[in-house]
Amino acid sequence: MSTYSIKDLEQLSGIKAHTLRIWEQRYAILKPQRTFSNIRTYDEQELKLVLNIALLKEHGLKISEIAKMKTEEIHQRVNAISESQISYPEQIHALTFAMLDLDEDQFEKIITTNIIKLGFEALIINIIYPFLNRISTLWMTSSIGPAQEHFIANLIRQKIIVAIDGQLNKQREGSKKFILFLPEGELQELILLFADYVIRSRQNKVVYLGQSLPFEELSFAYNLHKPNYLLTIFKSALDCGEFQAYLERLSTNFPQAQILIICNLHTSHNRIRIPDNIQLVGGIQDLISIAEY
Repeated sequence: MSTYSIKDLEQLSGIKAHTLRIWEQRYAILKPQRTFSNIRTYDEQELKLVLNIALLKEHGLKISEIAKMKTEEIHQRVNAISESQISYPEQIHALTFAMLDLDEDQFEKIITTNIIKLGFEALIINIIYPFLNRISTLWMTSSIGPAQEHFIANLIRQKIIVAIDGQLNKQREGSKKFILFLPEGELQELILLFADYVIRSRQNKVVYLGQSLPFEELSFAYNLHKPNYLLTIFKSALDCGEFQAYLERLSTNFPQAQILIICNLHTSHNRIRIPDNIQLVGGIQDLISIAEY
């Protein structure tokens, strides 16, 4: 069984570690184990309990009320909220549980319900995209294991590929051509796949080259297709020098293309010079505006 630190619980639930310690002392709602160095550790059941408490508190229940409930009552209240509420935090909460439990049936239920109510694109933008950002943080902090991350990523990947296959291979008048790729070493392609869907659904042409593409192969594809745009994503941690060098290399080798890069720059990157033919894209909404232009 997995074990979690109090920092893991904070990352997953959004409840501050200080608050969790107070609840532990005041209500005995959590009963962590202690390591030889007196560090708290929590099991998977306590993690789920904290996630459920976080959701109930968002819906107006006080911790003093929740502490009096039996575990089954808490579970029933949370299920009722998740099934009746289409608001995004509840659905992200439910997806988190499906990931932790490796529960494909629950995943399918959440996805199908939300596609019917929201549509596929709104599901991705409002639920899956922020959920991916959450699990990216959890993965980097070792709060979830490889099995959980691979399980949920593969299920989401399947859904996006099916949606891409459902797009008509038709270009509108004035459509643009995009090459989509991930640089060498970049393997997290879910957002790139969704970008493929977004661009195709606006009747543009996509040449999808996938993950960890050697630069020489990118040059080959560029010379063959002469695209209007190159689109890539940076999720790995690069230092300023590496990132600047890669931007310069892209700009110099593909001067006729507009290069779009989806990334979250840290404060340490604020001195990076962005070449004229490179545009940093903040997220999917920005990409939608470009694809529709």
